[in-house]
Amino acid sequence: MSARHTRFPRFVAIGCGAMAVTAQAHVKWFAPYIVGAPPQQLGQTLANQWFWIGIALVLVFFVATRAVEKMPLGQQVLAGMDKVTGPLWQRLDDFMRFVIAAFFVAIFAVGGVYLTPDLKTPNEWVSWLQLLIAAFVFSRRTMPLAAAGIILLWGLALTEYDIFHLLDYLSLGVAVAAYLVLESSSRPEWRKYRFEVLRWGVAIALMWSSLEKFAYPDWFYPLVEEKPFLTFGMPRDVFIPMAGVAEFTMGFGLLWTALVRRLSAITLFVIFNAAVYPFGRIDLVGHALIMAVIVAIAADPTPQVRFAIRRSAWSIPAALTAVLVVFAGSYWGLHRALYGPDGGVGPATAEIATHSYNPEQPHGPRAAGGVGVQPDRPSAHGSQHGGRPQPGGNTGARAGYEASVARMHGPMQEGVKHPDPDVAFVLGMIPHHQAAIDMAQIQLQYGKDTANRKLAEEVIATQRREIEKMKQWLAARGVKHAY
Repeated sequence: MSARHTRFPRFVAIGCGAMAVTAQAHVKWFAPYIVGAPPQQLGQTLANQWFWIGIALVLVFFVATRAVEKMPLGQQVLAGMDKVTGPLWQRLDDFMRFVIAAFFVAIFAVGGVYLTPDLKTPNEWVSWLQLLIAAFVFSRRTMPLAAAGIILLWGLALTEYDIFHLLDYLSLGVAVAAYLVLESSSRPEWRKYRFEVLRWGVAIALMWSSLEKFAYPDWFYPLVEEKPFLTFGMPRDVFIPMAGVAEFTMGFGLLWTALVRRLSAITLFVIFNAAVYPFGRIDLVGHALIMAVIVAIAADPTPQVRFAIRRSAWSIPAALTAVLVVFAGSYWGLHRALYGPDGGVGPATAEIATHSYNPEQPHGPRAAGGVGVQPDRPSAHGSQHGGRPQPGGNTGARAGYEASVARMHGPMQEGVKHPDPDVAFVLGMIPHHQAAIDMAQIQLQYGKDTANRKLAEEVIATQRREIEKMKQWLAARGVKHAY
């Protein structure tokens, strides 16, 4: 504890801006997870001193910014922003339509997903629907059809994924669809709200998804362990809650007054762009719509936008507290309602392996041929058993262990068939090592024994190093492989 306290001045100096590359890297795109697993108790977050330090830092930023906004200096800063963003504001609808179209072309090119990298589909026609949506964006007559297509994609995903999983993407998808409908309208009294729906959609999406850092901090462990530079030298268990605070509060800031709103948007834009380097093209494509809306918010010169929170600087703490209570209560309450107090992970649920193999993020689970394992499709309650835990102990851990073993067999058996015994050894050992990593990650999520948790962390670090050496060995010999 004393070592942490000696670092405290450095944490404060780093502040909110340094909380957070992983705050904006959507963990479900890059690391194993189980949506139906019981979340960490909310009381553990409320007892975490780093959560409250993060809240305090952000409140200082908000209150100070709101105070400056009332001064001549604040008006000068806003005038400077207006000058810089003025040309973009004049063409903002063109910018938004272009980015929306480009996003759907990009996910068409990626293929095999509905709206984001973790929402996979084997249906090829879905990609062609995405291309059609992109084409419909450019004409006001067809914009409503593009909007309907976006809602249809979300509805189709709902047939294969549970509702709780899809709530991460609901507000943004609805907001973009609503923007297209309002932008195409010939009625000025409707059209004037088009940017407001985008702002609220992104704000809600950020605040909702940020709660994963508090509910499932262990989902982020693989990212932090693989890329330790993301934490800016902070211990993992300090960085993750502060990153969650950063994402939630900056989303909240988008609903505040002009200077708070625009500075929050600029901060988020910088953070999202910073995440592109460590997380690659998937992160850039997946976050394109959010980044575009953030740019629109930063460019909006309106002194007081419609439906913003109109309060004094000293009411910010109360408003932030109220929003936290509403969102946290909804998140934990809805999860309990859908999955029950013990979670809803059945033995056939392999949702711990829902992301595709990505050479930019190679640590995830593999299937035969190096293709990401497609999960058994959960029902509306998270599993084919209707979200009710099955008899026989911790079914969440058992499901994960069984899935990790099942994923190993195909690529391992395929690898050892290689005619060169040395190559066969390496091709067989890579999936074997990956299975050990998967099992260790499951232990960290469900296990309690301190010695086993320490061993699991050592297994993850050691096996990843050895996998990388084996890949380098194969590359040096020109052996093509699917890992």
